[in-house]
Amino acid sequence: MTDFLFVLLQVTTELEPVVEPTIESKSVMDIIFEGGMIGLTIYLIQFAISILALTIFVERYLTINKASKIDANFMNNIRMSVQSGNIAAAKALCQNNDSPVARMVEKGLQRIGKPLADIDKAIENVGNLEIFKLEKNLSNLASIAGAAPMIGFFGTVTGMILSFYEMASQQNVTPDVLAGGIYQALLTTAFGLATGIPAMIGYNWLTSKVDKVVFNMESTTIEFLDLLQEPA
Repeated sequence: MTDFLFVLLQVTTELEPVVEPTIESKSVMDIIFEGGMIGLTIYLIQFAISILALTIFVERYLTINKASKIDANFMNNIRMSVQSGNIAAAKALCQNNDSPVARMVEKGLQRIGKPLADIDKAIENVGNLEIFKLEKNLSNLASIAGAAPMIGFFGTVTGMILSFYEMASQQNVTPDVLAGGIYQALLTTAFGLATGIPAMIGYNWLTSKVDKVVFNMESTTIEFLDLLQEPA
């Protein structure tokens, strides 16, 4: 009889439905708002500097791309005008071409008749100003690339502090207790890297484009100075 009751109890237990635990799903926005004021502030800062980085990149790209475009026959036309003695026409060509190279050549044309060293110095001064204009705000983009991950790491530290505080202040520590701090720690780091990595790539790419423009400026300067030294 005892064995029969034991078997009956075992069968009844096996027939009982297994209740699966309900897992509450959360959206990214829910996790962000659960991070508290510190976490929310970090997210807002990351969003703001990501917009700033994108704005700087687009503006610099358009400016540098415009500066790199110049008529392939520009120096040939300058050469023909100078060799024919028509300096006014050469200056007009420079004024109609909105580029760093054209402004450097124009400054050199304005100094014709003076010693070659003075002409070279005048062109160099204009070139330095043009390079400064090309590199404008690139340092800010580099700063964002370095600062964004650091801001994310700050959120990581504060998130872990929150998690350890919850562990110390509560008797029964469950995964739910630690979830909020860990969410903040991981998300702020991810946001920081998502901002910093594209900013760093964009900075390096724009810097390489500036280097190409500077190379063209230097080669044009040499060509122009050689032109002035050619026998009439």
